[in-house]
Amino acid sequence: MALQTNCEVPFGISLIHKASDRCCPRTFLNRTLWYRASVFILTYAGYTCYHLSRKPISVVKNVLNQNCSHCVPPPDLIINDTNKDNWCDWAPFGDKNSATLLGALDSAYLFAYAASMFLSGFVAERVNLRYFLALGMITSGIFTYLFGLAKSYGIHYMWYFTLVQILSGVVQSTGWPGVVTVVGNWFGRRKRGIIFGLWNSHTSMGNILGSLIAGEYVEGDWSMSFIVPGILIAVMGFVIFLFLVVRPVDVDCPLPDQVSIFPYFPCTHCATLMLQQELIRRSQREDNRIISCHSQSEKAIGFLGAVQIPGVVEYSLSLFFAKLVSYTFLYWLPLYIKSSTTLSPAESAQLSTLFDVGGIAGAVVAGGISDYSGMSATTCAGMLSLAIPMMFVYEDYGAAGFVTNVVLLTIVGFLVNGPYALITTAVSADLGTHHSLEGNAKALATVSAIIDGTGSIGAAVGPLLAGVVSNAGWQYVFYMLMTANVLSLLSIALNHPHAISLSHFFQTNTACMHKDCSLLNVFEIFTSVKIHIVNCCVMSDVWVQTCCMLKLAIFMVNHTTDISG
Repeated sequence: MALQTNCEVPFGISLIHKASDRCCPRTFLNRTLWYRASVFILTYAGYTCYHLSRKPISVVKNVLNQNCSHCVPPPDLIINDTNKDNWCDWAPFGDKNSATLLGALDSAYLFAYAASMFLSGFVAERVNLRYFLALGMITSGIFTYLFGLAKSYGIHYMWYFTLVQILSGVVQSTGWPGVVTVVGNWFGRRKRGIIFGLWNSHTSMGNILGSLIAGEYVEGDWSMSFIVPGILIAVMGFVIFLFLVVRPVDVDCPLPDQVSIFPYFPCTHCATLMLQQELIRRSQREDNRIISCHSQSEKAIGFLGAVQIPGVVEYSLSLFFAKLVSYTFLYWLPLYIKSSTTLSPAESAQLSTLFDVGGIAGAVVAGGISDYSGMSATTCAGMLSLAIPMMFVYEDYGAAGFVTNVVLLTIVGFLVNGPYALITTAVSADLGTHHSLEGNAKALATVSAIIDGTGSIGAAVGPLLAGVVSNAGWQYVFYMLMTANVLSLLSIALNHPHAISLSHFFQTNTACMHKDCSLLNVFEIFTSVKIHIVNCCVMSDVWVQTCCMLKLAIFMVNHTTDISG
C-alpha cells in the first residue's frame, strides 16, 4: 500500500514504501509495530553514538599525562633534567596541575552542554526533530574529529582544546531532548519503565563502545580515538535524516493510546485482511489529521510553566547529584583504575566498561521494578541508598584483585546508573505528560531538557571537583560521591511531605502515609545521615566502616518517599 504524500515523511521511508509496493504488493505488515521498531532502533543507535563520541577523552587522559619513567623514549629524543618527568606527556597537560587542567576540560564541555540543554529543549518543541537530531549529530562528529586532529597537527594550545570541548557540548545537547521526545511520541505510558529501561541502555552501550574504540588506538595513535567515533556519529546522523519518523501521524499511524485499533491479524486471507485494514485506517486518517493540526496549534509550554509541574524541581535536583556521580565515573574511572592497579591504559579502559555493563542491567531492572510496583521514587531511593556502601567497599577493596575489581565495579555501575536512567527517561516522560498539562504533549521536550539540563550541571561539577579533590587522594573523591548520593536521595524525599517505609514497596498499609507528615521529617533524616557518615568515616577498622555504611543504607531506604499517584 502506497504511503500518502507527506512532507514530514523521510526520504528513506518513502523509498522503502515504493520498493515494497513494487516488489511485495500483497505482503501484510503491522505498520505501527514496524515503525515503532524502527524508531526504537534508530533513536537507540543515535544516542549510543552521542555517548560513544563523548567517551574517548576519559580514555586518552591516561596518555595525555602519564608516568614517563614507565615509558621507553624514542631513540632521537634526548632526556635531561628538564624533560625527564614529562617528555611522554602531551602539552599543556604535562605540568603538575594536569589533573586540574583535565578536569577543567571536562567541565568546559559539560557546562556548555548543561547551559545549551535548556535552549535545546525550547528549540526541539518548535522544529522538525529529524533535522534537529541529524544536524546535531553531524556537527558533533565534526568537533570530535577536530579534537583528534590536535595530535595529527601537533596542536598544544589549551584554548584550542577548550574551544572544541565547548562547541562540542553545545551541539551534543541536541541529542537528549530530541530522542526522548520521539520515543515518547511512539510509546504510550503502559510499561514505559521497562521500555525506557531497555532503551536507555544506549548510554552505557555508547560508553562501552567508546571505551573499546578509544582503547584500541590510545597507545598507538590517540588521534584515532577521536576520529573514528567522530566519523561514526556523523554517519549515523545522516541515517537519522533518511529514516527517522518523528510522529505517528506523519505516516498515518495511530497514537500510542489508540494502538489496539490496529490489531495484528495472521495473514491467512491477505487480500481480505488488507482491505479490512485499509478501511479501518481510512476511518482513522481524518481523526489523526485533526489531532495533528491540533498538536501543531498547541502552545509549547514555557520554562516557568514546566517547573510548576509537580515533581520537576525535585527530580531535577535529584538528577543533579545522581549525574554528578555517574559522570565522575564516566570521565575519571579509567584514570583511577590505572593509578590504583598495574593495568595499562588500554586495559584500564577495557575494565572500566564493566561499570556500564552493570549500568545496562541496572537501567532495565529499575524500569521493570518501577512498572511492576508503580513506585519510581522508591525504586530510585533503594538503589541510591545501596550504592553508598558499595562505593565505599569498591574504594577499599577494588584494587585487591582483578576478580574483586570486576565484581564490585559491575555492582557499583548497576546501583549508580539504575536510578539515573529511570529519572532521565520514564520519570521525565511521565512528568512531561502530567495530567495538569491537559494533554499538551509538547511539554515533554521542555521537561526532559529541564531535568537533564539540571542534571548536566551536576555532571559538569562532578568531574571538575574530582580533578581538584583527587590531588588530596582518591578516597576523598569517593567520599564526595557518597555525599552526592545522599543529597540525591533527599531531593527525592522533598517531592512529597509524607515519609514512608520501604515496607510500602510490598504492602500498602504503612505507618506514615498521612498528609500531616511534614517536611521536618526530611531535615531530621538529613541531620541523622550527616552524623552517621561522620561516625562511619572516623572508624579505624575497615570492616566496621563497611558495616556502618550498610546500616546507613538501611536507615535511608526506610525513610524515603514515593510518588503515590
